[in-house]
Amino acid sequence: MRVIGTAGHVDHGKSTLVMALTGMDPDRLQEEKAREMTIDLGFAWMTLPAVNGQTERVGVVDVPGHIDFIKNMLAGVGGIDAALLVVAADEGVMPQTREHVAILDLLQIPTSVVALTKIDMVDDPDWIELVQEEIKDLLAPTCLAGAPMAPVSARKRLGLEALLQTLARQLAQAPARPDRGRPRLAVDRSFSIAGFGTVVTGTLLDGVLHVGDEVEILPAGLKSRVRGLQTHKEKVESARPGSRVAVNLIGVRPDEVPRGQVICVPGSLSNSILLDVSVRLLPTVAPLKHNQLVDVFSGAAEVPAYVRLLDCEILEPGRQGWVQLRLERPLALARGDHFIIRQPSPSHTLGGGLVVDARPARRWRRFRPETISRLETLSHGTPAEIWLQALSKEEPAPVRSVHGRSGLADSLAQAALLEAWPAGDVILLGGAVEPAPETLVISRSGWGQVSGRLSAILDETHRAFPLRGGMPKGELKSRLDQGRSAPLAPRAFNDLLSYAEGTGLLHVSEAAVRRAGHAVTFDASQQALVKRQLAAFRQQPYTPPGLAEVRAALGDELLAALLEQGQLVKLNEDVAFSAATYQELLAAVKQIIQQEGSVTVAQVRDRFNTSRKYALALLEYLDSIRVTRRVGDARVLR
Repeated sequence: MRVIGTAGHVDHGKSTLVMALTGMDPDRLQEEKAREMTIDLGFAWMTLPAVNGQTERVGVVDVPGHIDFIKNMLAGVGGIDAALLVVAADEGVMPQTREHVAILDLLQIPTSVVALTKIDMVDDPDWIELVQEEIKDLLAPTCLAGAPMAPVSARKRLGLEALLQTLARQLAQAPARPDRGRPRLAVDRSFSIAGFGTVVTGTLLDGVLHVGDEVEILPAGLKSRVRGLQTHKEKVESARPGSRVAVNLIGVRPDEVPRGQVICVPGSLSNSILLDVSVRLLPTVAPLKHNQLVDVFSGAAEVPAYVRLLDCEILEPGRQGWVQLRLERPLALARGDHFIIRQPSPSHTLGGGLVVDARPARRWRRFRPETISRLETLSHGTPAEIWLQALSKEEPAPVRSVHGRSGLADSLAQAALLEAWPAGDVILLGGAVEPAPETLVISRSGWGQVSGRLSAILDETHRAFPLRGGMPKGELKSRLDQGRSAPLAPRAFNDLLSYAEGTGLLHVSEAAVRRAGHAVTFDASQQALVKRQLAAFRQQPYTPPGLAEVRAALGDELLAALLEQGQLVKLNEDVAFSAATYQELLAAVKQIIQQEGSVTVAQVRDRFNTSRKYALALLEYLDSIRVTRRVGDARVLR
């Protein structure tokens, strides 16, 4: 699940384009409809065209373009996966185009597409070419450089399909939102629904949220529980990272959970009034001074803060520096979160950056080399975070190879592992009780993805084939390998199955895998068919019906279920015996060999008054499972 956010100057057609693409009007307020201008965030969704056979449903956040509503725009772009930059062909790049692009670059939005709108308003192709070159020049020094451009007319529905194809291709290349096992949702809208109570919306990050989960609301410090979840107005039992989610909360009022609050797992996040950050100023603004008052925007929150410059007297335009932000009100952020700073009055964007430490121990003294060195190290991550990042590139993996990929010295890499493992961030596979160089390991988030994939594949198989006791291991591995950069090694696959069985997720037999608790059951008509066939096997135990006849009566799935359950034992493509008869025949063959030294097809045929076909099938089967071996025309025990 991904989220696309619009960006661009006022009246360049963002909302009109969203409505043309999705069929939904993102302007929900009466004032917006009266003024024909987006004031607050609007939301829609759509299914993109298939890429590599896979379609994707995406949410759309439509933001205001007018300069007076930039703060509302900032509340919407923090959780997006891709930006849809809208530029009108008849006007080209305008002031809010530039500011929105600057904000997207400061937030390092990973994927972007440019929609060149209103092409029906321009007759001169040279003008359109000039506008396209102007856009390319604007984007060149930013993270949006090279963004594909799609000319469209929303009103005349020109170029919309090409735009959708472009969005689909761009998002297919974008990395999925990570599952860190710590779900959090920055609230961008809060309201009440009669009969349900308080509902909040936002983009879910860092983990899976389930119906029934206990949650904490920060920075307010309230506790609640998830009564229900919806994604794109469809009820779901759980929501995954990157989803636009509506959360029905128990025991709180909408005014207690306004925009900017964060819904999270209790204890996974905490408030802070100090933030250690890296700040980059835009090249077109005035220098940033020590103790200057700014507005900080992160997620959907806005808080005034004072700037404490740690490594310079004044931060010059276009430069980057280390800063400690002293917030006037608490925020609940995490390391790695992006933010924007704006001048309060006159209001305009100054720059932005990255949270390096969301909970520093104290106010740092300025110009201290040890403080700067600490921030430099944290900017690249703690050793444990660096090690886990190396693991996430390909997992499960042996400890030795993760050490190498991390780039850390061996002693530091081992220390990082010994920090992450007891904390539950690393899982040892293969029954290991402590990590050794060749121990296969997987991260907690990696295991969450694998276990979710295993569950989905097996649940789908059980629904499609309810009479099968499980899924063949080879088929399961092939399905699990889909979407991976490299197939799982057999050892890794088997270790994952063993760990999954140990957690109670599934059951593994010699050849097949099933979800724990899954059992094959026959309905009344199937029971009648089975009873009739098994009776035929009892009536003629040594010359039973052929498998072709049984398959015609039962069907492939019902016959396969009897074979899986062991009620019938298949000797070859045409011969099967009931389980009881097979055990009787096996015991007799062993007895004859023990008494006479060997057994022949004729002896088995005469002993049970059967035909050569059945006797030969039995002995060849016993050869194949290594109970007997052939010597001339006879068989002896192995």
